[in-house]
Amino acid sequence: MSLLEVASLTEEQVHQLHAMYQQEWWTKDRALADVRVMLRHTDYVFGACEPGSHRLAAFARVLTDRVFKAFVFDLIVARDFRGKGIGSRLVRRILEHPDLRSVRHFELACLPELTPYYRSLGFSAEVGGLLLMRRGRDA
Repeated sequence: MSLLEVASLTEEQVHQLHAMYQQEWWTKDRALADVRVMLRHTDYVFGACEPGSHRLAAFARVLTDRVFKAFVFDLIVARDFRGKGIGSRLVRRILEHPDLRSVRHFELACLPELTPYYRSLGFSAEVGGLLLMRRGRDA
């Protein structure tokens, strides 16, 4: 499937991303205004859209210090584009990005059932016994 790669989103694509978020349990409570703020403060945006319509098919974002750590957030593929390898292509684009090639550790959080998928992309759950910890406003 031929898709256009984008490094920023149009206003229409921001709305499309928000609509995609509303369909997933892990992002369904995100407000459009908060998504806009998040995008302004994200280091790298990776998107894929349909040629012609420019409809957003997939999205991921990265926060990084460009040396030691890069954290991949929000890898999401629109439901009608799933199963076509688009998410994997986005991850490969992230890993091959010229500004990110020398980053020592790429990290992400996922559900246990997604570990085989991420292992196929070179990620490992073996992180020396480290645990993800969280402190948040919402319990």
